[in-house]
Amino acid sequence: MKETPVNKIMENTLEKMRQMVDVSTIIGEPMTTGDTTLIPVSKVSYGFTSGGTDLPSKQNAELFGGGGGGGITITPVAFIVIQGGKVRMMQINNYTSSADRAIAMIPELIDKLTELISSKDSVEKEETAE
Repeated sequence: MKETPVNKIMENTLEKMRQMVDVSTIIGEPMTTGDTTLIPVSKVSYGFTSGGTDLPSKQNAELFGGGGGGGITITPVAFIVIQGGKVRMMQINNYTSSADRAIAMIPELIDKLTELISSKDSVEKEETAE
């Protein structure tokens, strides 16, 4: 691909955006208080644009006009809560769809299934011991 001023503008814009956003922006640093650990979770949205044109010139020099820009939105959406060996997700925003609701319920569902299986195994062991 030919290197043009527009390509340079796009590369510079993307590089600056990469420097601002990394994995720790989405899954934040854990915070521990007592026996509870909170891990912030954020949604990152971004967009960028660039453009340019060669300008006609009576001189031998090439003239170019162009520009670029971008924007980033970071929105906190939830906390992963680890307490007493159990993990759950506490959502900050209202649910936007049924799929969001279902995904948020998965950790709690797994905890309940684990408890159910554990209690069933305990009852079966007691019955076999008798």
